[in-house]
Amino acid sequence: MTEAPLYPVSLVLDGRSCLVVGGGPVALRKIRGLLHCGARVTVIAPSLVPEIIALDVVLKRRRYCPGDVAGHRLVIAATGDPEVNHLVFCDAESAGILCNSADDRHACSFMLPSVVRHDPVTVAVSTAGASPALSVWLRHLLAGFVGPEHAEMAMILGEARRALHRSGRSSEQVDWRSLLDGDLPSLVREGRLTEAREMVSRVAEVTLQS
Repeated sequence: MTEAPLYPVSLVLDGRSCLVVGGGPVALRKIRGLLHCGARVTVIAPSLVPEIIALDVVLKRRRYCPGDVAGHRLVIAATGDPEVNHLVFCDAESAGILCNSADDRHACSFMLPSVVRHDPVTVAVSTAGASPALSVWLRHLLAGFVGPEHAEMAMILGEARRALHRSGRSSEQVDWRSLLDGDLPSLVREGRLTEAREMVSRVAEVTLQS
């Protein structure tokens, strides 16, 4: 039987409590990703690489105990020990908490995609755990197309949307596609940000008045 496809989401973790079980290089990568998104991270592991100790996290230097998942929004098991990872996953499942077990797709309630990030733009690639190597390869391919200029465009377009919302108007009827297919990308790439903002505001006003 073919497995059901994954449902892609972008989680809001800013200020939320997250747990990482494990203290090695894999755990370090997961912790850094969570911290980048504003999560409050607790780490449980009997031993830790020095880089984790230097991070702004709550450290509990011991083995995982049943019930440690309580109170957390999201859990990542990255111990390198399949039995411990599975125990963490089962504990989280019983508590109704999302859990990812590194390198074990069958002990996951969510998968971590391979990511190209230029905040606030994030492009995520997933193979549903079938081939992390392919996800990474595709990420490198996409990295050649997504750059800092797209982050700048997102900021400019976001400013325009917020301005419309503050004035009590909807942004749904604005022809954003015409801006993106037009001169906006080249203006941003050339650093002509004032002109780019003026163009976005002009198109938004014309669209809403028509």
